[in-house]
Amino acid sequence: MNTKLLLSQIELELQRQISRLDTPRTKAFHEMLTYHMGWTGEGAGPEATGKRIRPLLLLLCESACSFASSGAEGLVETWQSALPAAAAVELVHNFSLVHDDIQDNSDKRRGRPTTWVKWGMPMAINAGDALFVLSNQAIVDLKENYLAETVVKAAEILHNICLELTRGQFLDMSYEERTDLTVEDYWPMISCKTAALLSACCHIGSLLGGADDSKQDTYRSFGHYLGLAFQVQDDILGVWGDESVTGKSAASDLIEGKKSLPVLAGLSANGKFAARWKQGPVRTEEVQELARVLANEGGYEAALDAAKQMTDLALMSLREADPQGEAGEALFELADKLLKRNQ
Repeated sequence: MNTKLLLSQIELELQRQISRLDTPRTKAFHEMLTYHMGWTGEGAGPEATGKRIRPLLLLLCESACSFASSGAEGLVETWQSALPAAAAVELVHNFSLVHDDIQDNSDKRRGRPTTWVKWGMPMAINAGDALFVLSNQAIVDLKENYLAETVVKAAEILHNICLELTRGQFLDMSYEERTDLTVEDYWPMISCKTAALLSACCHIGSLLGGADDSKQDTYRSFGHYLGLAFQVQDDILGVWGDESVTGKSAASDLIEGKKSLPVLAGLSANGKFAARWKQGPVRTEEVQELARVLANEGGYEAALDAAKQMTDLALMSLREADPQGEAGEALFELADKLLKRNQ
């Protein structure tokens, strides 16, 4: 399946949705959103837009399910009807990024100054709010091609996941000051964040593709475990990743005191890593040695084992879903790429 075509159409749909703010009085406001989305400003381009994994997943799931139910994928490209939903999930993702950057005090996003750094926190909060509202408007645009019952169901899935994202962000922020966390506390937090939105993408895509409830649940499970594996891999790269490959410092997670899976595993070991962690913030010059200690005390192995377990569950769910046609092949290829990434 031509995923480049899908990605180009996703970009056009996102631009169409965001153009609602392109009016004489709000052109500067519109510019904030186009900048954050990676289309305008210094450094604009593919590196600034991100990979658009979430909308791509949604369209591939829709197309695979549509092919399975009608066998007509080659004759009718039904994924085009699902473009508003694809835009909706990407807008939700970006609304969360704008707000996360403020809450995490992050000054860079994909190598560029974040929205709040350029325009200030009040304006950035409003820009994030706008992206959230635009996502709601986008999902309603499905009414042009789908029955009202299907549109309401898709919107319900999206809104439920948005609430999950706020739960996950609450847990993430509340964990910062806690010293009693264990590995068991980690999974509910990332289930509400990375995994929640990826599961929604697969769920909505299968719904729009005409899958029955059982099949939808299988696709939802695929997205859920894919999200868990993706986040654990991100945690590993955040401590031991190659900066020249990932584009971000592997030191940052330890310096920022993130309660990632390797860190929680290291704290549970209650060894040299835990003793140093409890003394206070990690200094830049300590990072390399502390990462080595963490690996020696089982943090790396624990995270690697968890990533493999979640990867196996994701692929098992995808095989059970049995996606059909070229879209099905593309789903397996995308899953393999995401589950074996090094950046």
